[in-house]
Amino acid sequence: MICPHCETSLLRKERPGNRCGTCGRSYALDPKTNPLGLHDLRVRRIVARLTQDGRLPCTPGQLWYALARKSLRASQVDTGCAIVLGVLGAIALFIAAGSEVMAFGVGGGLLLLVALGFVVARVMGVGRGRPRLSRTDFRTGPLEEWKSVYGSLPPGVIDDSRYPSPHAGPAHDATGPAPATPSDRLVLVCPDRSVAVFLDAAGLTARHRLTLVADPAALPAAPGAGPVLVLHDADARGLLLARRVRLAQPGRPVVDVGLPLGAVHGLARAVPVRGEPPGPTVMARLRDSGEFSRDQLKWLAKGWGFPLVGVPPAKLLAVVSRAVERAGAAAETQRRRAADIGFMTWPREGG
Repeated sequence: MICPHCETSLLRKERPGNRCGTCGRSYALDPKTNPLGLHDLRVRRIVARLTQDGRLPCTPGQLWYALARKSLRASQVDTGCAIVLGVLGAIALFIAAGSEVMAFGVGGGLLLLVALGFVVARVMGVGRGRPRLSRTDFRTGPLEEWKSVYGSLPPGVIDDSRYPSPHAGPAHDATGPAPATPSDRLVLVCPDRSVAVFLDAAGLTARHRLTLVADPAALPAAPGAGPVLVLHDADARGLLLARRVRLAQPGRPVVDVGLPLGAVHGLARAVPVRGEPPGPTVMARLRDSGEFSRDQLKWLAKGWGFPLVGVPPAKLLAVVSRAVERAGAAAETQRRRAADIGFMTWPREGG
């Protein structure tokens, strides 16, 4: 690997204890000792791409997906085992042919069958989509190792350990337009903490006086009864989130911002993640909705999905910003129309 400090190419024996044998400085990640094959230079390169060289924030969840994306494409079946077993099986058969010992022949045949099984599993993609390092393990593993060496997260990566609190919003200038009242205020339901922290750090919540909510059950406590935007993963449970909000908030405008399944399903560049298969109740609701094809339902039933953290930060911010602006414009139009007919006007004395 290349030393991130002096850029010397180092053999494994030349970097004991994650310390460069040339410059003597410590580094955080060694590709030979972590499941994702990470090293410091790669992390910095990916962070620069996600943040557009520092113009945008980035969260650990978004960084995790970007670093795990390559491994998600590959099967987790190791062909090295197949090669070793195949060689041992061939040797056993060769010995059996020369010595006519039945045990060597049987053992060699079994070894070759097992080796063939590994090859077939590899070709069929067994384990594909399963993260070799979970988001939680990424935080407690590579990110902690990075902080122990450099003292903080990689430059541009912000802490997402807490869900963002609602903003009070900017002070109102008496000469400018009136601020949104609680009934006008937009609410964005976003269960993914990393995405919520990213949108907040990017200025979306302060700019639009937007209230972020992690759990739809918390909506009654959210300010007012204005429009609700729903942001979710493109997996079996996430695709039902907007429906849950509509059922819980009858009569309240609910906008499904995405992630829409059709935008990622079947696309080569959209690398999905495979989790636990959803239960029969969830699948029944998806089928009853009539929104998904047979292939999509079969794909979802196997636990496949695409996470919000997999959407490039710049694209995610642009899409959500447009949705918030449209919802805000619609809410303002309705508010003005109601004011024009006197719905929100205090009655005059004697009127």
